[in-house]
Amino acid sequence: MTIRVLIADDQAMVRAGFAMLLSAEDDIEIVAEAADGVQAVELAERLRPDVVLMDIRMPRLDGLEALRRLTRPGAADPPKVVIATTFDDDEYVHQALRDGACGFLVKDSGPALLVEAIRAAASGEALVSPSVTVRLLKDLKPRRNGSESARSVLSARELELVRLVARGLTNAEIAAALFISVGTVKTHLANVQSKLATRNRVEIAAWVWEAGLLDR
Repeated sequence: MTIRVLIADDQAMVRAGFAMLLSAEDDIEIVAEAADGVQAVELAERLRPDVVLMDIRMPRLDGLEALRRLTRPGAADPPKVVIATTFDDDEYVHQALRDGACGFLVKDSGPALLVEAIRAAASGEALVSPSVTVRLLKDLKPRRNGSESARSVLSARELELVRLVARGLTNAEIAAALFISVGTVKTHLANVQSKLATRNRVEIAAWVWEAGLLDR
């Protein structure tokens, strides 16, 4: 299956670099480029890409507001959104977690991680760049009594599973760690998303960190 990608960044050289690297992959197609958030939303709604690779700081409409519009409740077939960020953008990335971003990419991470980020987002299989995502999630402030309330929402098995999600493990890695099938992992994840009203794995991971269920 070909992964259709929209690149949104206000710097032409960044867009060109991302496009060149991604277009070299047989399973990735660049369907459009956007120079600002307004254009990104318009193109995404018209072209229906699988993944939007989105910068945060853009003119007319920043990446966070564009993300909110694309993943708003009731949006028809919303794309997966990967935020292209720098380490200086932590506060913005924390907001993006709550607004539906499915992963993060540091702009200077290199070609291999860029491709991994797009493929992971398209499949919904894994957190993008676990070392980056987990670092950002660690900065989320735990909710008061979050751990106690978390245990009242999820079963013991579901708690085991979401802790592994928050560590950045893939479905296959979670299945191996818990001695269950990948299909069972997917079933558990669907149940967890329903219970927590979360949209993706990153939101589940954020919930785990905010609940204080992992050592910091």
